[in-house]
Amino acid sequence: MKADFDFLVVGAGIAGTSVAAELAGSARVAILEREERPGYHATGRSAAFFAASYGSDVVRGISAASEHFFRNPPDGFSEVPLLRPRDSLFIARADQWSALQQMRGEIPSLQALSSDQACRQVPILNRGYVEGALRDGNCGDLDVDAILQGYLRQFRDRGGQLKCNTQLESLHFDGQLWMLRCGDGFISAPVVVNAAGAWAGKVGELAGISGLGLQPMQRTAVLIDPNKSANQGEKLDVADWPLVVDIDEHFYFKPDAGLLLISPADESPRGPCDAQPEELDIAIAIDRFQKATQINVQRVEHSWAGLRTFSPDRNFIVGFDPRITGFFWLAGQGGYGVQSAPGLSQLTNSLLTGATLSADFSPVLSFREEVAPDRFL
Repeated sequence: MKADFDFLVVGAGIAGTSVAAELAGSARVAILEREERPGYHATGRSAAFFAASYGSDVVRGISAASEHFFRNPPDGFSEVPLLRPRDSLFIARADQWSALQQMRGEIPSLQALSSDQACRQVPILNRGYVEGALRDGNCGDLDVDAILQGYLRQFRDRGGQLKCNTQLESLHFDGQLWMLRCGDGFISAPVVVNAAGAWAGKVGELAGISGLGLQPMQRTAVLIDPNKSANQGEKLDVADWPLVVDIDEHFYFKPDAGLLLISPADESPRGPCDAQPEELDIAIAIDRFQKATQINVQRVEHSWAGLRTFSPDRNFIVGFDPRITGFFWLAGQGGYGVQSAPGLSQLTNSLLTGATLSADFSPVLSFREEVAPDRFL
């Protein structure tokens, strides 16, 4: 029986779209997406920030290998910059000082700042709260939509087919091909790439294998206008402020189109769903923000939630499942899916097709064993 495609990618978030674009350069590829448009869930609700100092050694390494792509994308990829520079500032109370020193030891490139220096960078910070800080000057805001649309354009130009509103109902391997039932029809390929985000574990179960311990976690975000506070006189211009992160990541905030995006950095276990913010998490976000700053929040302009899906060791899962032929995992991106997409898509393409990586991307190959599904079996 002749296959309809060489690769079927399940999920049109940033992970699935980016790898599909790479694969389409030399193969017949289709993306299957259950929603009406790509990037509806985690990708569309990202904090949209690049920071290679975030996460584990694996996450930092693959993110660092992606940086050149964001700063110098291929010709024709996007008409707008993908990354706009913005510092990040890790702040610590006196009782968090050891965590700050530990981070500085792990990442010596970070610049140590005193309480006064940190508060000059972000005037609303409470000097009695901030004992010290670390500054990362190699970060920036990511234009998530431009990145996603760039990959989609590449994918289509290379002959890929995007199938939205496609609910995957079953997967069956007949010894040569994967047969995927979607509605009343079937579609086939020798290889399935599971890039289904929060649904990746469910897709594994449909294929007859366990989900490798993947767990979606809900994260909440709110937008506030700092100039609508009760105790603020002079108008604040937040445009050039850094991303501010609690050293233990109990909250963070950053400028967002003249407002401030605040998150309690919550990680509430959820099943795969269309995540919605909860009043308690919104209240926690505001409380933590107010304790660290001089702002008394009067009103929430907007709030939302998204799912970040983690593996048991919080590293990515990338590779063929050894329990069954032709089933490839691209899952467990956590909150790092957008900033790691160029590196992960290059690594995945290399593992699937044997493609040689450029010098900029070749470092990702050193993480093959650390991201392989085998480690959970």
